[in-house]
Amino acid sequence: MTPAPSRPLWRDARRLRASWHAWLSNDAQPSGPGWLQWVWTVLFSCTLAVGFTVLGFVLNARSARWTDPAIWAWWYWKNVIVCLTIGLIIQTLFTIFVPLFGGRARIRTWADWQRTVFFSAVPLLGVLIGWVSGMWLAGLADWVRMDWSQGGKIIGITSALSLCITFVLHHWFASKNRQLKAERRATEAQLRLLQGQIEPHFLFNTLANVHSLIDYDAPKAKEMLGAFTAYLRASLGGLRRETGPLDDELSLATAYLTVLQTRMEDRLRFEINATPEARLVPLPPMLLQPLVENAVHHGLEPKIDGGTVSVDAALRDGFLVIEVRDDGVGPGASRRAGNGIALDNLRERLMTHYGDRASLTLEPAEPGCRVTLRVPLDV
Repeated sequence: MTPAPSRPLWRDARRLRASWHAWLSNDAQPSGPGWLQWVWTVLFSCTLAVGFTVLGFVLNARSARWTDPAIWAWWYWKNVIVCLTIGLIIQTLFTIFVPLFGGRARIRTWADWQRTVFFSAVPLLGVLIGWVSGMWLAGLADWVRMDWSQGGKIIGITSALSLCITFVLHHWFASKNRQLKAERRATEAQLRLLQGQIEPHFLFNTLANVHSLIDYDAPKAKEMLGAFTAYLRASLGGLRRETGPLDDELSLATAYLTVLQTRMEDRLRFEINATPEARLVPLPPMLLQPLVENAVHHGLEPKIDGGTVSVDAALRDGFLVIEVRDDGVGPGASRRAGNGIALDNLRERLMTHYGDRASLTLEPAEPGCRVTLRVPLDV
C-alpha cells in the first residue's frame, strides 16, 4: 500500500468538487473549510451579475448601446454590487439560521415540505433585504422610492423577482441533491461490482483449500468451511443495505481473517478490539474489510514468518476512529499489483458520504504500517 499524497486544497479537484456540491445543494454534508463556502457565494454572484447585465441589454434592446464597453462595465458593476449584497446576505442568514434550527443534521431529518419552506424562506428574505441594500450601495436608491406610482411598481417587481429566483434556486438545489444521491448510489454500485469480481477468487481458493483438507484434516476443513459460511453471511447481508453498525463490519473482518488464518496457519494472527459505543456507530458497508484485506495481502503474505493484524475502534472527540495495524513488510515494500486502488476507492466513498470531514491515512509503523480511518459522528 502507498500513502496518498497530501495536496493543497486548490489542486485537489475531488475536495473542491465536494465543497462546491455542498454549497450548491445547500443540504449536503458540509465539506471543505467554511471560508470556501463564501468564495463560492462570491463567484456565483459575479456570474449571476453577467446574466443580469445581458438581460438588461436585451430588455432595452432598442435604446441600448451594445458596442459601448463603458456602458457594459457600468451596468455590470451595478449588477455585481446588487448580486454580491444579496448573495452574502443569504449566506449570512443561512450561517445564522441553520444552527438556530438545530444544525444541518437535524434539518435533514425534516419532512420534505418543511425543508422546502426553510430553503425557500431564507433566500426569499435574503433577496428582499439584499436587493434594497444592494440598490442603495450601487447608487440606485432612487429606484426604491416608496411612493405608489414608482415605489409600488419597484416593490412588485422586487417581490416577483425574489419569488422567481427563490423558486429556481430551490429547485436547482433540490435537483443537485438528487444528483448527489445518484452519484452516491453509482459509487456504491461500482463497489458492489468490484466486490462481485473479487469474491469468486476468494470463493474458489477457499473451497479448493477445504477440498484438499477433507482427506487428511477433516476437523480443520470443517472449521474453515464454518468460517467461510460466516463470512458469506456477513458479506451478503452488508451488500444489501446502505449502512450498518460497525459491529457488522467487525464480524465480517473476523470471519475473513479466520478463513485466512486457517489457510496461513501460524503465519497469521489477529486481534480485534472495539468499545461497545463504537460498535453501534452506523457505517457504509465494506469500509473495514478492504483495509484488513490489504494488511494481509500487502503486509503479511510477502513476509516469510507472517505477522499480526490488529483492529482497534473507539470514539474520540466526536469521531469514530478505527486503526488497522500490521507488523508486515511496511508501505511500499510489497511488489504485488493493486497498490492504492482499494484506498482510492475508500477515499472516494468517504468523500461522497461525509465530505472531507472523514479521513483515511496510511503511515509506516515500526514494523509494518498503520491505517487510520476517522468518521464524524454527527451525520
